[in-house]
Amino acid sequence: MQLRYAFRLYPDATQQAALARAFGCARVVFNDAVRAREDARKAGRPFPTASQLSTRLITEAKRTAERSWLGEVSAVVLQQSLRDAEAAYRNFFASLKGARKGPKISSPRFKSRKDARQSVRFTANARWSITGSGRLSLPKIGAVKVKWSRTLPATPTSVTVVKDGASRYVASFVIDTDPATDAMRMPETDRIIGIDLGLTHLAVLSDGTKIDSPRFLRRAEKKLKKAQQELSRKQKGSKNRAKARLKVARAHAEVADARREFHHQLSTKLIAENQGIAVEDLSVAGLARTKLAKSVHDAGWASFISMLAYKAERYGRTLVKTGRFEPTSQTCSTCGVKDGPKPLNVREWTCTACGTVHDRDTNAAINIKTAAGLAVSACGAPVRPEPVLAQRAETGSHGFPTGNRAA
Repeated sequence: MQLRYAFRLYPDATQQAALARAFGCARVVFNDAVRAREDARKAGRPFPTASQLSTRLITEAKRTAERSWLGEVSAVVLQQSLRDAEAAYRNFFASLKGARKGPKISSPRFKSRKDARQSVRFTANARWSITGSGRLSLPKIGAVKVKWSRTLPATPTSVTVVKDGASRYVASFVIDTDPATDAMRMPETDRIIGIDLGLTHLAVLSDGTKIDSPRFLRRAEKKLKKAQQELSRKQKGSKNRAKARLKVARAHAEVADARREFHHQLSTKLIAENQGIAVEDLSVAGLARTKLAKSVHDAGWASFISMLAYKAERYGRTLVKTGRFEPTSQTCSTCGVKDGPKPLNVREWTCTACGTVHDRDTNAAINIKTAAGLAVSACGAPVRPEPVLAQRAETGSHGFPTGNRAA
């Protein structure tokens, strides 16, 4: 299983300029590949192959006066940009044919230098390395300072350098995890749990535990409002507006980072303590079109469930998603009688058949566990988890980089 480990980078002024050149060259090659394919489509010709694009847009382009500056960056960065264009077209055609899950996606668009996120990828062929002092040595960029927040569990296969909208530099390493090591980290247990997701409480467990929603966005609204007002008063195109925009981006990044860290801690805790986990397959896109949209996005249900999914696959746990139309809030978990729909302000109700007093959320969590088929399973063995892509996964390269490694 492939995972990505991200670490903050702190390049100096010279290295930032070199990274800016790499971002720009990768963007130009990507746009040239999209333009070449669009021209072929309009002319009714077959699409050029990847090897033809590599020869025309990289090898031959470096010999021209208009594209001679492509030689200032690593050739691997340019080749990976072509691969990204090919992957974008494959996903587009798969979406048109219905072979790709999820909503329909449009054809690849041209990248802009004003895009909030810029990135370049270095595979094994680029001969990048981690120096003995713990710096990340990148070809034609130099040894960049890295803030190592944890230890890499294995030798990385590739690294992606990202500059986000808040002007932060991040190195994202692709790691192939060891199943045997993961199994030792989290031994099997006989506990199973059902989770009911909500807004007041982010998660209510079938054992009665309630986990409050931190509401990171709501708590930061005052700061975000002030920063946005300052941005709106700045003249467009001025340096002060650029500084104000950066301030707004960093404020939003703080909220996103805090929410992501909370989701990681909670999902890891639930995976470690339970062998089987049942959650409801919520329609987040549909709920985001209601008056509760801001609270739904602030809760981050989709991100939390995706973390549970890849961690369950990694550590041999069972994650089952029940149908979103299952009447979990209407059914008595004691006698199984369906008591009918109830408005959201009803948080506690009494079953008309058996007289049991139910907490709405706890009762729903128990019904979710029952509907998933985990209630009679000791370790979740009869239920197989559905295949889920690893969180923030990225395809690596053939072979491994040479040189010293921090592991």
